[in-house]
Amino acid sequence: MSQQTVPVPIPAARERVDARRQRPRRSNLESIVAMTLLSLFGVYFLVPYFWLIVSSTKDAGDLFGTFGFWFAPNFNLFSNLQQLFTYQDGIYTRWLLNTLLYAGVGALVSTWLAAMAGYALAKYVFRGRNLMFSLILGAILVPVTALALPLYLLMSGVGLTNTYWAVLLPSCVSPFGVYLSRIYAATAVPDELLEAARIDGAGEFRAFTMAVNLMIPALVTVFLFQFVAIWNNYFLPLVMLSDEKLFPITVGLQTWNVTTGGVTKFLYGLIITGALISSLPLLAGCVALQRFWRGGLGAGSVKG
Repeated sequence: MSQQTVPVPIPAARERVDARRQRPRRSNLESIVAMTLLSLFGVYFLVPYFWLIVSSTKDAGDLFGTFGFWFAPNFNLFSNLQQLFTYQDGIYTRWLLNTLLYAGVGALVSTWLAAMAGYALAKYVFRGRNLMFSLILGAILVPVTALALPLYLLMSGVGLTNTYWAVLLPSCVSPFGVYLSRIYAATAVPDELLEAARIDGAGEFRAFTMAVNLMIPALVTVFLFQFVAIWNNYFLPLVMLSDEKLFPITVGLQTWNVTTGGVTKFLYGLIITGALISSLPLLAGCVALQRFWRGGLGAGSVKG
């Protein structure tokens, strides 16, 4: 049998051609505006980091005697690193390991607890669920600095001040993580999947582990947010700790910053180099985990 082609009306064809001609102009204008704004914001955020990199390559004399946004004739980055990791018997290495412990363990535990709490609030119906979720939303609005003194009194009452636990235990709770996990679990984890798993004989914990696979993009976000928050936390360790061997990088570098005397300029160079080194784990974490965001954009979709 021969196939007959349906002729396209000429006015309709002309409208399609005109629409195709107009779309690139609008899209090009939107792309230019978006790229311009992104470039401006990128420069705004990268300029301080560029200054940090440049300043880390200078000694104390060049740091205050040369232009801040360009390299000095003498490249002293390796010398600064050697001084940084040997000053005060290598106390900076201890601070770096302490910060990795606080941020790594705290972020992992808080992410796991947030996943369980968010999943329970999204998929189980129980009395007081909405009230509990409202309290979690209220906890997000409470400044972290406002909780430092009550936490200190609690830790002092059980004898945990000036220990690793004084910083680790408060870091294991993330109200924002619970909120994000609850919202994501409600939308990305289909009830049909959980019902099918229960019919097949899977227990509740097995069903939860299946849901975690669909919640990976949200959990990676929670982990990164909590990791960065703990890594940059200053006030809580300052209140809880008095032994410099337990300090994280934030408190340790600040103790160098307040040092007075003839070595102030020398310590200022070490502080800048130490700040540069402390930013590298954050950059590495963001680069290593960004693939989970891309890979999980379609997670949780249900076929009709």
